[in-house]
Amino acid sequence: MAEIFSTTALLSVNGIDMFITEQGSGPPVVLCHGFPGLSFSWRHQLPALAGAGWRAIAPDMRGYGRSDRPTDPAAYDRASTVADLIGLLDELGLDRAVFAGHDFGANLVWDLARWAPDRVAGLMQFSVPLAPRSPIRPSAASAALAREHFLHMHYFQQPGRADQELAARPREFLARLLWALSDTDRYLQCWEHPSEGNGYLDVLPHAPTPPWSWLSAEEFEHYVAEFTRTGFTGGLNWYRALDLVWEQNAATADTPIETPSVFIAGHRDPVLSMMGPDPLGAMAQQVPGLRSTHLIPGAGHFVQMQDPEQVNAAMLHFLEHLR
Repeated sequence: MAEIFSTTALLSVNGIDMFITEQGSGPPVVLCHGFPGLSFSWRHQLPALAGAGWRAIAPDMRGYGRSDRPTDPAAYDRASTVADLIGLLDELGLDRAVFAGHDFGANLVWDLARWAPDRVAGLMQFSVPLAPRSPIRPSAASAALAREHFLHMHYFQQPGRADQELAARPREFLARLLWALSDTDRYLQCWEHPSEGNGYLDVLPHAPTPPWSWLSAEEFEHYVAEFTRTGFTGGLNWYRALDLVWEQNAATADTPIETPSVFIAGHRDPVLSMMGPDPLGAMAQQVPGLRSTHLIPGAGHFVQMQDPEQVNAAMLHFLEHLR
């Protein structure tokens, strides 16, 4: 088989410049990363999808990498981020695509299937199962939890402090966060600390310097270089827009998602541990289109990087039955 090369482009989408990496030709699959991610986070999936006859498209999401990074948190509301993905399809001349999302990308793609179901051919969702709408706004829920534990979602709400802390020590922050989130027990150590007087680097466990089994030194340096250049404010603004997203989703929150879907997560993902007693069951009740769920043994939050072989197999099996 001939080698399939990556191509990159900077597109004008929904009033911002959006950087994309893509491989292959055929039906499109759009891969949406979360925090702290980049289009590079899908480096193991792009060639696998392209080799199986799909056009794999991975953007640097709004706020990240070589895409524009608005400074106003209101620019990260759901109307804007949904319009980014619809605008990307329009710019590429595509009617529909399969969408994959990880972390904040998963939250966005769940909502996309409700906001614009005609543009979504399928969903491949990673690490964040769809949760029922909270009766209280996210900032209030985070503040309540932060009375007893350090909670990053509360710490990130106020512009300035977290931005400065993380930008001052990007290499240390990235190593410690990526390491912690790759296993439940490591990350939940953060909860043992109080919020008062602590920043994120005060509570994250220490990490060995890469290479790790799933992240080479060269791959890690790519993240360090990008976030050293851009800082973290764009990614943090996704957290600061959560109340706006909650408000804007009120009209669609009870809409069942009929779109054919697959859910993939690491069995050791701390997100699953923090979402209540049965997050997968709650998701299944809201997503009648859910065809399968895959929990990858030994993997944590960054499952697509920690075990790409099993992840790619699950993705391709789903896509094979979607054609």
